[in-house]
Amino acid sequence: MIQFTYLAVLFGCLAAALWLEPVLKVGVLRRRRRLLFTLGVVAAGFLVWDVAAVAVGHWSYDPRQIIGVWLPGSLPLEEVLFFLVIPTCTILGFEAVRRVLRWPAGDESGNGEER
Repeated sequence: MIQFTYLAVLFGCLAAALWLEPVLKVGVLRRRRRLLFTLGVVAAGFLVWDVAAVAVGHWSYDPRQIIGVWLPGSLPLEEVLFFLVIPTCTILGFEAVRRVLRWPAGDESGNGEER
């Protein structure tokens, strides 16, 4: 079961953050295009970094803790999922704090109402 360690951590992170969407109505998942654009930029940059780090031997993955699905660039599936899951959880957390503290964002008017 150790091969599911990385996936379990990612699942735990999602479980800890996804409840913020319906309970606090943060609207992260509702704004799909914005989320996908953000994730795309973040994932692309860090995946290129990871591929380069693996290629020169600065980074590796414990094959005992991953399921064994390898993608181009010698990246395990879990690593790609990491760069989708963790930024999503971070954005959910940030938007939850922003919602609770009533901090305005750039896409909102000064009165806290979304346009």
